[in-house]
Amino acid sequence: MPHSCAAWNCTNRFTVQTRSQGLTFHRFPKDKEQRKQWETAVRREGFSATPSSMLCSEHFRPEDFDRTGQTVRIRAGAVPSVFCFPAHLHRPVVTRTPQTSKKAQETLSDCSHLVQEAEPLPLPNVDHSYALPSSHEDLRARLRGALARVESLERERRNAKDRERRAKNTVSGLLQDLRAKQLINEELKEQLDVYSGT
Repeated sequence: MPHSCAAWNCTNRFTVQTRSQGLTFHRFPKDKEQRKQWETAVRREGFSATPSSMLCSEHFRPEDFDRTGQTVRIRAGAVPSVFCFPAHLHRPVVTRTPQTSKKAQETLSDCSHLVQEAEPLPLPNVDHSYALPSSHEDLRARLRGALARVESLERERRNAKDRERRAKNTVSGLLQDLRAKQLINEELKEQLDVYSGT
């Protein structure tokens, strides 16, 4: 026995013919919270979905579907929202506008004429111009800062190389002293040679 869509005044039935037309049917979710949302969306007085209750794909928006697999599925959290209700079932949509939103709207409307009056700045002929400073002086200042940073890093690198050279010389000197006093065996000599660079 074919199943029918549970939506008000929908005559679609789960048959081979409707399936060939691309119509899909989807059972109400098992999750109680989600099932309640679907039942509320259907707006049928006293309606409680059974395990075999279904809604057809006409009551979902295109973005509610997951068509990546072989079976068309409804995305997690999607709620049916496309219905053709009679006048007595239509609910007026009331939007809440808090005081801060009202003030923001007023400010935007006050500023909109300023945006229209301002002349657009000529953009330099380069990619990613939004990342460039607004004036040549700002650009020069950024360049000077970058060059100073490069100089500082070069100085640090030279200092680190000097410290490394001094440390190698110290280890090399210690090795020579240990060899002269014959306090070093071959194994220790090989390990210390790695650090002295000889």
